[in-house]
Amino acid sequence: MSHKGEGDGKEPVNEQAVANLYASMRSDINQLHSKITELEMEVSEHSLVINAIQPLNPSRRCYRMIGGVLVERTIKEVLPAVQRNKEGLEEVISRMNEALEKKKKELSEFEAKYKIRIRKADGDVKDETGRKEGSAQGVLVGPAGEN
Repeated sequence: MSHKGEGDGKEPVNEQAVANLYASMRSDINQLHSKITELEMEVSEHSLVINAIQPLNPSRRCYRMIGGVLVERTIKEVLPAVQRNKEGLEEVISRMNEALEKKKKELSEFEAKYKIRIRKADGDVKDETGRKEGSAQGVLVGPAGEN
């Protein structure tokens, strides 16, 4: 009857349960890391847009994608919205980084408790799986500087 404890979610009862829980924890960390990286790229894109349109005439027309629809607005209308979006993304990233640190701490405690050692090759591969190829993604700003 020792296998019944496996369902309680806290204490794994055998080596396989420990391994499964550990893999799940590492997967959660990698997914969180991937999402943070993705959001940081969005913040970078927002910064590029802000820097591109800020010096321009506020009454100048620009185009913004809202819910898959391209709408025509003025820079005066778009700039504050883009800045708010960027700030919101930065808040989310901050909270996700806190969650990531907490999960990393939990993983370290779990490794210590169950005396888990990572093989070097495995560790090297795991670090890179969270990063998507093509880190230099483009931003569509339009011909703002040409007119």
